[in-house]
Amino acid sequence: MAGGAAALLGAPARAQEAWPARPVRMIVAYPAGGSTDIVARLAADRLARIWGQSVVVENRSGAAGTIGADSVAKAAPDGYTLLMAASPEIAIARSTQRNLPYDPVRDFAPIMLVAQSPFLLLVNPSVPASDLAALIALAKARPGRLNFGSFGNGTSNHFVGELLKAEAGIDITHVPYRGSGPMMNDLIAGSLQLAFDTFPAGLPHVQTGRLNALGVAMLRRSPLAPGVPTLDEQGLRGFTGGSWVGLVAPARTPAPVVERIAAEMDRLMRGGFAETLAERGLVPEGLGPEAFRAFIEAEVGKWGRVAERAGIRPD
Repeated sequence: MAGGAAALLGAPARAQEAWPARPVRMIVAYPAGGSTDIVARLAADRLARIWGQSVVVENRSGAAGTIGADSVAKAAPDGYTLLMAASPEIAIARSTQRNLPYDPVRDFAPIMLVAQSPFLLLVNPSVPASDLAALIALAKARPGRLNFGSFGNGTSNHFVGELLKAEAGIDITHVPYRGSGPMMNDLIAGSLQLAFDTFPAGLPHVQTGRLNALGVAMLRRSPLAPGVPTLDEQGLRGFTGGSWVGLVAPARTPAPVVERIAAEMDRLMRGGFAETLAERGLVPEGLGPEAFRAFIEAEVGKWGRVAERAGIRPD
């Protein structure tokens, strides 16, 4: 009986163990060096100092981010495994992968939308269009003859290009590439007419005159390029698109742990982390758990509708 009582007393004691009592893993579903990885490492270093525990960034890439995301969805919900998520594996994967092994909404506990990386609408200087209206008129005069590039089928800028087609009522042809680099090479060379890409990838080429920026796919102008109008103010009301980075945990992670991580991420954002992100071309957000959950649900629905309108079917 004494042993049984001790066991019963021991279980609550372990359950109430102060978190974190050991190192925390932060999974990134992409190779090292990308924007999601950079944000994760910047956050991990700062959180480790707050918690007094190592925060180890682990890259588990493959299948457009879904391998790493699935590993976190199936991890123990104890706060010791987190995912620095990006839009492809959360917002888009349900529309592109038939047998997705996790549910992007139900299988994660949102902690914070850390930042967004909106897209610039970029064109080769040989394209005779200085603004969105001129580009739309050109596309309508030459149906199917203007090509837009993407990082690959089913990627974020493919979906934003399809959204442009639908919202502007134009016929432009999708050309998928294996990433931003090859796409940008052809866009600069002129064999590709237009594409969406991030500020870090596209703005340097705009500043050197190799590309023109016709608009920003966000609702407010970017301080990095204040002279470039949004697509919204040029007539495509509510048009947004890009990538984003946010911290999530496995579903059923204890609420106090989620709330603590969210509070400490908020502390970081207010303590200079937001400025660090902005310096790298990102738009700091800092949305907490409930607002981030609503954002995820809206994103999944939005890109699902785009896929349906574009006839994109899960593989």
